Amino acid sequence: MDQPREGPSPKAADRPHPPHDASTPGPSGHHVGPSRDAPTSSEADPKPEPHADQAPVDSGVDAGSASEYDQENSGDHLLEAHNHTDDDNFSDEGYDGSDASSFLSSILSEVRRGVEIEGRQYASYGKHDYGMPMDDKELDRQDLQHHKYNLLLNDKLHVTPIPEERLQESGSRVLDLGTGTGIWAMDMADKYPNAEIIGVDIAPTQPNFVPPNCIFEIDDVEEDWPYRPAHFDFIHGRDLMTAVRDWPKLISQAYTHLKPGGWIQLASTIPGALTDDDTIPPNSGYVESGRLYFEMAEKMGAPLDAPRQWSTQMQDAGFTNVKDVVYKLPMGAWPRSKRLRTVGKLEQVMILDGGFEAYMLRGYTQILGGRVEDLQIVLALARREIKDPNVHTYVQFHVTYGMKPA
Repeated sequence: MDQPREGPSPKAADRPHPPHDASTPGPSGHHVGPSRDAPTSSEADPKPEPHADQAPVDSGVDAGSASEYDQENSGDHLLEAHNHTDDDNFSDEGYDGSDASSFLSSILSEVRRGVEIEGRQYASYGKHDYGMPMDDKELDRQDLQHHKYNLLLNDKLHVTPIPEERLQESGSRVLDLGTGTGIWAMDMADKYPNAEIIGVDIAPTQPNFVPPNCIFEIDDVEEDWPYRPAHFDFIHGRDLMTAVRDWPKLISQAYTHLKPGGWIQLASTIPGALTDDDTIPPNSGYVESGRLYFEMAEKMGAPLDAPRQWSTQMQDAGFTNVKDVVYKLPMGAWPRSKRLRTVGKLEQVMILDGGFEAYMLRGYTQILGGRVEDLQIVLALARREIKDPNVHTYVQFHVTYGMKPA
């Protein structure tokens, strides 16, 4: 059962050390556990090996039974569309505003610090302006994102080949960069009760009632990290787009603070619209909204195609067994596979309930100097496409991982 814990601490060094490790803290205020070896993986394989000993995590949504049709959604596999003309129930799989509230629940926290822009709340802490809001509407979206990604990865919290027994050992440590609501960190803490899970974010949006082995801290991951070298077994970062400007520095810091044999995994959506069957309409509103988003992110110094350079940057930092895995994330409830149809429906709900606005509002008005009214016209066209079951678009969810040599 989860135990009450005070809200996130402002700095790592101010936090008392957990009782399971009595080693002497170093200058950073953290102590280091023993290093362990991890097996290697083939760099040539385009997808990660399945983890026979890794139990799946319940994504919390119905993705269909094992007997129903499913399909691979990584690499060059073409996504198959559902034949909705022969299915009277297909309309129920699309967006229905009356059903949206059933998706928008889970952990909510009051934003205790921030600035308001065009009616949305943004974090005020950190080295750079962060493009995403941090109000309750955005926190709902982040929790939905977590369930969506669990489904996309076949109910796995990560795809690195780090041995399960390493994370199960007492004294193992995991760092979650840009933890948001903390939902990934809490799921990891529940799955690995002997590990210490630390979630870091610039905004104090995490709940007070968390697993006893889960700790949240307020810090900016683009600053120098306050941890001792060789401190963590696994470092995870997901959807840090517009939050990180200097990826080589972040990856280099991760290398320094990982134990030998430890792993890093970075993951992010690249929001350019793609299709396998040429169903994107001419003058697409979604394509235009993506173009605008890429333009603002570029001007912010946080290009959205940064994930395509992660593997090279990891290798330059010294990581081995580096691998890219790209998943196709459908936009809407059009796929034949019920699992992917559920993923697409979740994506559809989030976009239609303000996801586009969350991504684009601050950048369009403050960086591109545009008017909110003009943005709403583009987004209205994009929403219409996403509700159309005949438009079979998807975006890429890019995952890169690597190991610090043992």
